[in-house]
Amino acid sequence: MLFSLIALINVSTCLAQKQNSKAGIFLDTLKVGGMELRVAVTITEDHGNYSATLNSIDQGSGEIAFEQVNITDNHVLVISQIGIQVEGDFDGDKTRITGEFRQGPGKFPLVFERVESLPVNKRTQEPQRPFPYSEEEVVYKNEKAGIQLAGTLTLPKGEGPFPAVILLTGSGQQNRNEEVFGHKPFLVISDYLTRNGIAVLRVDDRAVGGSTGDYKNSTTGDFAEDALVGVNYLRTRKEINPEMIGLIGHSEGGMVAPIAASKSNQIAFIVMLAGPGSNLGDNINYQRSLISKKGGASEEYILAQQIWLKAINEIARKDISEESARAEIKKMYADLNENTKAVLNWNDERIEGTSNMILSKWWRYGLKFDPVTTIHSLNCPVLALLGEKDQQIPAAMNVKELESATQNRNEKSKVVVMPGLNHLFQKCVTGEELEYIRIEETISPVVLDLIKNWVLSL
Repeated sequence: MLFSLIALINVSTCLAQKQNSKAGIFLDTLKVGGMELRVAVTITEDHGNYSATLNSIDQGSGEIAFEQVNITDNHVLVISQIGIQVEGDFDGDKTRITGEFRQGPGKFPLVFERVESLPVNKRTQEPQRPFPYSEEEVVYKNEKAGIQLAGTLTLPKGEGPFPAVILLTGSGQQNRNEEVFGHKPFLVISDYLTRNGIAVLRVDDRAVGGSTGDYKNSTTGDFAEDALVGVNYLRTRKEINPEMIGLIGHSEGGMVAPIAASKSNQIAFIVMLAGPGSNLGDNINYQRSLISKKGGASEEYILAQQIWLKAINEIARKDISEESARAEIKKMYADLNENTKAVLNWNDERIEGTSNMILSKWWRYGLKFDPVTTIHSLNCPVLALLGEKDQQIPAAMNVKELESATQNRNEKSKVVVMPGLNHLFQKCVTGEELEYIRIEETISPVVLDLIKNWVLSL
């Protein structure tokens, strides 16, 4: 009993010391625009010097450092370079910080509670080694672009030759696992297909991981060239059936796949996962309207924004220089009627920022890309999957176009809307991006099974 009592006293003393320390992890939920975001402030102490970081758990932000850290016995004020401030007061035993979260004009009351650790999101589908197949780190070159592409090739057990697929990532710089919101969908897809007799090559995007190149100034067409180089590489491997090499592209990868297939007769099939059937500009303007609506914008503003952005996109589609396009955009805004300008209330900085984005090489290429015409030109079979609750490539905006594009092209081609799934093909409630990180499932097993069965049926 003496040992147990002493141990209990020691534990109680440690807990009291920990609670009275200003260092620790403090967590609360920020409520804004109908959304809930778990936000954590982590305070560390080193010989009386304090540092602090912010972690937006549901946005997968990782640790964001506060550059200014002012901590006294009872008060906290931390400020980051990106304009985020947290200010508040400790309670008596340092288990709580009651204060305010600020970013730009937004001010939100928060009560940060001390926690032992940051919330951990389960990823039960993520495969663990050892794998019942071989995996190999590979490197090959896109000689035309002067870059190196690095990835992982997984090969089923046996001699082969095996059917094979190359996985093509969505927009933004992605690694070979297409890691996003704490999920690794391409790792899960690769593992599942390889276990079922299909070789898989997944590759880092340009300037990511082991790959080189200039991602910022690359277009979807450039990524299609990278995909074709990958096809050529697989054709050199004795384990691969050269007549059964296909492409599986997610989101922007669903644009890359048909572009690549339109330029080569060596691609046996393509799978489009949330790839668009309608134009890129229409899909992104839809996303912007959703974001504005969630942010509390009026219907009048949303309509004015849709008309304005559509007009800018039309300028970007023209075969004119960036300088001329930029001048047209400025003039167009200046010529808007006063009521529309009052509703939009865009300043020069915002016009400039939007122009920079829309006049980028990537955006202008995407605006000119016609999915229906490109897909309709293909001779290989196409499987196009859409999530019913996808809010980035909404099924209602894209299904008819995809059906039109694949109609009468190949008897194996089909378009399927997957019930209850979001842009990542997870089972979801609303389909909003903020759900992605909280959902345990990385990708629906129904989707994995559908892809596998379709490929093996060809």
